[in-house]
Amino acid sequence: MLRIKDIIFSLDILEKKFKCDLVRCLGSCCRYGDAGAPLDDNEVRILEENWSIIKPYLRPEGIRVINEKGTSTTDFENERVTPLIGNNEECAYTMIEGNVYMCGIEKAWTDGMISFRKPLSCHLFPLRIKKYRDFTAVNYQQLSICYPGRECGDREGITLYEYLKEPLIRALGEEMYKDLCIAAIELAPPNPPGRGAKMES
Repeated sequence: MLRIKDIIFSLDILEKKFKCDLVRCLGSCCRYGDAGAPLDDNEVRILEENWSIIKPYLRPEGIRVINEKGTSTTDFENERVTPLIGNNEECAYTMIEGNVYMCGIEKAWTDGMISFRKPLSCHLFPLRIKKYRDFTAVNYQQLSICYPGRECGDREGITLYEYLKEPLIRALGEEMYKDLCIAAIELAPPNPPGRGAKMES
């Protein structure tokens, strides 16, 4: 583990290679899971306020679920999450382009309709951030559905922290990300495979 101030990072974030490969995974992270995407209180409010704008981007089955359950719901751990269609199926906010499951929230953002891109937990995936009393933990979830992303990362030599630069900055700030890049350089083996760590100013 790596500790920077009050944040503890799994070393996998610096060492494991990853880059999403939508052509192969077809948006599996939007389709499978035992609960919806975790939401903080601010994101719950944003989804409520922007529901009328997001709604036209979604499929009828997603709209029906959100009308029934609300723009967010509570999971088995009593945390706020996005609703799911059916039982352990896709997120209610998904849309389909071709045969790829995409985020309808992000599509509305891409079109300039809303200023909120998507829940931070989705933007960071497959990383998860959990806050405890004395520290915050950042861990990597190595899931079978993301096997194409691991293969793509290996081919292109891109590590998790490099690929997820934007959401990590969104979650932890620019200075913390720079500290993470410095740590990656300092902890790298003498002749690391792939591209190695890269820090941008």
